[in-house]
Amino acid sequence: MGDRLYTAMQTGEAIDPLTDELPDMSVDDAYAVQTRLVERLSQDGATVVGYKLGLTSRPMQQMIGVDQPDFAPVLSHMVHDESSPVDLSRFIQPKIEAEIALVLKEPLRGPGVTTLQAGRAVAGAVASLELVDSRVKDWKIRLADTVADLASAGAIVLGQTLAPLEGWDLRLSGMMVERNGELEDTGAGAAALGSPLAAVAWLANTLAPYGVELQPGHVIMTGALHRAFEVEPGDLVRAEFDRIGAVTVRFV
Repeated sequence: MGDRLYTAMQTGEAIDPLTDELPDMSVDDAYAVQTRLVERLSQDGATVVGYKLGLTSRPMQQMIGVDQPDFAPVLSHMVHDESSPVDLSRFIQPKIEAEIALVLKEPLRGPGVTTLQAGRAVAGAVASLELVDSRVKDWKIRLADTVADLASAGAIVLGQTLAPLEGWDLRLSGMMVERNGELEDTGAGAAALGSPLAAVAWLANTLAPYGVELQPGHVIMTGALHRAFEVEPGDLVRAEFDRIGAVTVRFV
């Protein structure tokens, strides 16, 4: 099934939900499929540069119909600088999310990682946008489908400023996101599992049974702060975060 998702990525043709064929697919089964997909992408030269959390906010969980987060690696070919436009023809059914990205300065390995320990391991926060995409037709996904499909990862766009965390609370960082100059939504850091740092701790602890340690330099996408919305060629999306800065992307 990982090979089928890989083919969908390459051809741009969505597939039927994996859970239609295997309705009893467990989350562990789905992560095994995800691992195969990452192997195929790694054979093309992609490397793991971080991780993304998905479904950390209540609006996103409600949109998909689940009650828990998921995760997937961020691969090198997914990372974009905001100075360059993103070509939407590479994606099947893209949506955009504004997120707080955190960059690690120290390794972090569960189990037992606390939010305080996660904070000590973080170098700073970066304004970010995530382009989510599904290789499953019409976004008709259950939790196992999105887990298998790289947690519906598409691309990320990072701002240019790394904001240190000393002296303020990430939970209270407000965010506004605009499309073509019109306000689309607002949010705050607390939407990501109560705190972006709690999201990092959750990730480190969840990765522990898989023998994975978060590494210095890894970028951690801590999850959407609002409900994802669709984008089209020609759209200009800008997200601004209190104390962190702004990030902008143009789609072509």
